[in-house]
Amino acid sequence: MKKINLKGKSFLKLLDFSSREVFYLLELSRHVKSEKRAGFFPKRLANKNIALLFEKTSTRTRAAFTVAAVDEGAHPEYLGKNDIQLGKKESVKDTARVLGRMFDGIEFRGFNQSTVEDLAKYSGVPVWNGLTNEYHPTQALADLLTVMEYYGTLSQKKMVYIGDGRNNVANSLMIGCALTGVDVTIIAPKSLWPQPELIEQAKNKAMNHWKVVVSEKVEDVQGADAVYTDVWVSMGEEDKPGIQERIKSLEPYQVNSKLMAKTGKDSIFLHCLPAHHQDGVHDLEVTEDVFESDTSLVFEQAENRLHTIKAIMIATLGNC
Repeated sequence: MKKINLKGKSFLKLLDFSSREVFYLLELSRHVKSEKRAGFFPKRLANKNIALLFEKTSTRTRAAFTVAAVDEGAHPEYLGKNDIQLGKKESVKDTARVLGRMFDGIEFRGFNQSTVEDLAKYSGVPVWNGLTNEYHPTQALADLLTVMEYYGTLSQKKMVYIGDGRNNVANSLMIGCALTGVDVTIIAPKSLWPQPELIEQAKNKAMNHWKVVVSEKVEDVQGADAVYTDVWVSMGEEDKPGIQERIKSLEPYQVNSKLMAKTGKDSIFLHCLPAHHQDGVHDLEVTEDVFESDTSLVFEQAENRLHTIKAIMIATLGNC
C-alpha cells in the first residue's frame, strides 16, 4: 500500500477527494481491520484529543469514532446537543476557534452541511463529517469496503440503491461509486430522485466508463451485485408534512424476496441501519426474510464503520 499524504485534510464530503485517495483510504481500512483482528494496536493517535459533536443521536457513528480513537491511543470527548451551544448562544465560527485550540480533531454529526464546513474552515484542525442532511461520507466508505471484501474487487460491479434516492446516504454512495468505478443505479419515485447538479458533479469526478442510471422502474435492479436501501423517513423528518404520502409512494420499492430475485444474481443486501423490519407484516423498506438472509451483509457494514473511520482519522491526523 503506497502512502498518500492526507495529513491535516478534513473529511467533509467525498467530492473533495480523488479516486486515488479514496482507494488509499479503503486499503488503509483493510489494513487497520487486519491489525485489530490480530490484536495489534500501534497507537498512531497517541496523546491526541478528539471532540465528538452530536446534534443528532447515533449508535454506529458514536461507537465507531469512540472505539477507533481509543484503539489508536486518543481521548474522545463526547459533546451532545445539550453540552454545546453550537450556532445558538455561540456562533459556529467562535465554537470552531475554541475547540480547535483544545482538540486535535473534531467529528460533527448534525443537520447542516454548512456547519461542518465552517468547523473545518475556522478550527484549524481536521474535521470529519459523521452525517449531515446532505452527505454521509463515512458510511459510503464503509459500504464500498464491504463490497470490496465480499467480491475481492470493486471492478465491474453494479450497485443498486432503491428507495429515497435524494437522501444523504444515496448522495454519498453515488459519489463513492463514481470515484471507485462502481456502476450505480438509483431506483426511486421521480419526486425522490437525486439532484441533477449532484449527478453532474459525480460524473465529473468519476473514473472512466462509470455508468449512472436514475429510474422509477424496479426492473432496473437486474444485474445488481449489491442491493442497498435505507429508511424511508430520515432522522428529523418524522413530523414533517407529507411523510405518510412519501411512505405510500415508496411501498412499491420495498426490498423483498421478489425484488431480490429480479437481480438474476445471488446479490448481497446492504442497509446503513437502523432498519424497519419486524415480522413480515409491518416491514417497511426491507422485509425480515431479506434482512436476515445469508446474503445480508448489514452487520459487516456496521463493523466496517469502525475500520474506515479509524483509517480516516489515522490518515488525516495520525502518524502513519
